[in-house]
Amino acid sequence: MIGIVGGIGPYSGTDLLNKVFDNTLANTDQEHLDVVLLSMSSKIEDRTQYLIGKVNVNPAFAIAEVLLKLESIGATIAGIPCNTAHSEEIFSVIEFELKKVNSTIEVLSMIDETILFIASNYPNVTKVGVLSTTGTYKSQIYASPLKSKGYEVIVPTLEMQEKIIHPAIYHKTYGIKALSNPIHPQARENLLQGISFLKDQGAQVVILGCTEIPLAITESEIDGIITIDPTNVLARALIHKSNISKLKLL
Repeated sequence: MIGIVGGIGPYSGTDLLNKVFDNTLANTDQEHLDVVLLSMSSKIEDRTQYLIGKVNVNPAFAIAEVLLKLESIGATIAGIPCNTAHSEEIFSVIEFELKKVNSTIEVLSMIDETILFIASNYPNVTKVGVLSTTGTYKSQIYASPLKSKGYEVIVPTLEMQEKIIHPAIYHKTYGIKALSNPIHPQARENLLQGISFLKDQGAQVVILGCTEIPLAITESEIDGIITIDPTNVLARALIHKSNISKLKLL
């Protein structure tokens, strides 16, 4: 059984669930894989707020509790559809909390899977753009491992990050967290501006490095640049680990 940690943000959890279904070979209800989604938003502190020092409680503890609940239901493998939750400060604590109680649930890394996906499917790519929350931006959650693999990483300027990209996700009036369905046009416009900037700086692909971003940017290619959806990558990785014969070919 596949487990999904929902609630971080809530629509990101259902997006991962939908993408598990979308990538599964099944002709009947019964041929789909077993999946359990647990969304407990009220229990999990904001990941970016924690990383930038505005929240003191590490969201890792609540995420670990959700994972243990998923395991108690029967999940053997799990995904966390939140890029920022994969920062070292959070993800390492999740792993420690699970190890402390001898949990056997396997938690896939969205970051590792995304980088592996790029290497496997776009071997000629050397310059990778990243759009994300400010928490992911400042923690270099993608930048550090990408650089260690030899990629040149291209990100928005700090001014663009704080005035255009982060508000597309967090703004109280038009941000995706406030308006997930339907998406406010301003949020999408901000993100398109970011993609255009990264392309102009030489990026060959752009990682949509916040699970809210693919809710607004649904295209696999925009203006000649490939977009990489880590939520879809994670969905495919979960299916691959659960039952490879059920994975649709790209």
